[in-house]
Amino acid sequence: MSLSSRREFLRRSAAVGALSALPASSALARSVAPPEAPRVPLAQAVIATWDNRAAAEAAWNRLTAGEGALDAAEQGVWIPEADPSDTSVGLGGRPDRDGKVTLDACVMDHQHRCGAVAALQDILHPVSVARRVMEATPHVMLVGDGAREFALQQGFEPTDLLTDASRRAWEAWRETPEAQVRPPINVERRRPVSADDHDTIGLLALDRRARLAGACTTSGWGYKLPGRVGDSPIIGAGLYVDGSVGAATATGHGEEMIRIAAAHSVVEAMRFGLSPEAACQSAVERLARVTPSDTREIQAGFLALTPDGASGAWALQPGFVYVVTLPEGAPEPAGGIRARTPVVGGVTYTIEAPALLG
Repeated sequence: MSLSSRREFLRRSAAVGALSALPASSALARSVAPPEAPRVPLAQAVIATWDNRAAAEAAWNRLTAGEGALDAAEQGVWIPEADPSDTSVGLGGRPDRDGKVTLDACVMDHQHRCGAVAALQDILHPVSVARRVMEATPHVMLVGDGAREFALQQGFEPTDLLTDASRRAWEAWRETPEAQVRPPINVERRRPVSADDHDTIGLLALDRRARLAGACTTSGWGYKLPGRVGDSPIIGAGLYVDGSVGAATATGHGEEMIRIAAAHSVVEAMRFGLSPEAACQSAVERLARVTPSDTREIQAGFLALTPDGASGAWALQPGFVYVVTLPEGAPEPAGGIRARTPVVGGVTYTIEAPALLG
């Protein structure tokens, strides 16, 4: 056996061994089925949590202008970060129990470069501070006062993120008996918005050079304990990108994503041959098996995207909606499509993800 043949044999043996060590699941069972016919790679794609069509379109516009995936991901999530009506991200986000808006965000690109900030106050676009951490420091994450000071040194302007509406809602919340109750599932995207809403936006982008990148940003759990940080700024929990395999992002109860290193788990499942949808399903199934929380009271939603533009999603509970933007003429994504929104050179699909407990 030649040296190259032996290396290939060892690589395949290692992959089979790794898969056999994973807990059995329906998603993994499907991975041994005959491979599908080769698909035509897409020139570009965007996928984002929840019905963030405006964010997806902003990212798509950057891609169609020839910009890279990292720029597209960053500028896509600028939209909810600056939207005071989105009470789970950035400006107007629900504060902590002390009335302070604290933001978490991260970015990651196809080369494993990454940056993050946590518990950041008074800065409108934490995702851009996270990118600056990645590009201008030897670190991956800055937190609290250190993150704020760094942002100011980098030229970011201080901004009061607590809007009058958010302040009034917080003051009203302090007077209610529900103040100590965990928010119900999917409350973050119900209308009218609950005083306890919490969530994030995770966005993945693929550019014309087949480069992947992602961004994840949030104001966190509404009325959280001061100092609480969820999965959104944690590389491997809320976001993970491997340019040779794929990218994943997570949404829902951040504590659960941290518990299973959710985004990393999805990417690793794709590394061993699962499709994006099956990889997301395998992570949901694992979460349901290992969490000490009551699965009836938590939500988890995962998105994944590959370097050739294949995408997929899965959730723990029904009600997780996401958007994916694809070029004109690309096959429609699978799943419960709720809406088709034309964009320049493509279509944005609003889809409800399949759910384990649905």
